[in-house]
Amino acid sequence: MATSNRIAEVAAAVGEPARAAMLSALMDGRALTATELAGVAAISPQTASGHLARLAEVGLIVAEKQGRHRYHRVASPEVARMIESIMQVAGGVVLARPLRRIGPKDAALRAARTCYDHLAGQLGVGITTALQAGGFIEIEGEAGVLTESGRLRMQALGIYAPQQGTRLTRAVCRPCLDWSERRPHLAGVLGAAICSHALDQGWVRRRADSRALEITQKGHIGLKQAFGVVMAVRVG
Repeated sequence: MATSNRIAEVAAAVGEPARAAMLSALMDGRALTATELAGVAAISPQTASGHLARLAEVGLIVAEKQGRHRYHRVASPEVARMIESIMQVAGGVVLARPLRRIGPKDAALRAARTCYDHLAGQLGVGITTALQAGGFIEIEGEAGVLTESGRLRMQALGIYAPQQGTRLTRAVCRPCLDWSERRPHLAGVLGAAICSHALDQGWVRRRADSRALEITQKGHIGLKQAFGVVMAVRVG
């Protein structure tokens, strides 16, 4: 049960204007760096680091390291609901400056690319979101689970999905933070199998000298039928 001191501690953490701005910026579900959050709060990166440490200390945000960067996100749906309620009481005032575009400038890389052996970009995140919404996978923090209905769905699509208990050298299903979308896309055995299937079926094809993938006309149909994912058709 929350004590009055704990309530006051959380309220004080949210109540500082720069921290409120950074929490507001994180409410769209993306994970952002300290530098990016400093920009929306109009403070220096050094000052932002101190504020982020405070927010993490009281359990409002969590950070994960990817490559040489640390990305920050709202800690839980409960925290998000609290922030949303505060924003509603505050009258919907926008607390943060607009965030400049993040990720690669190349539109093709943003749309679809490979991340090692799995799909990334808008396509990878879209498939992951659809699988979560359908109850085929479950993601919490840095862990992922392929459900039994998900295994059967993959089996029906002709995508390799190992049975529970199969001994493997890597995780069956795990989230990987997407560089451009700042939301998770799917890695692990299942992520690799979906990528291989998309290439084998001719849904996507590799671009020369790039990690970008081109979604074919057949792919737009196949991705919609298999996952319910609709990607914008590039003209020209």
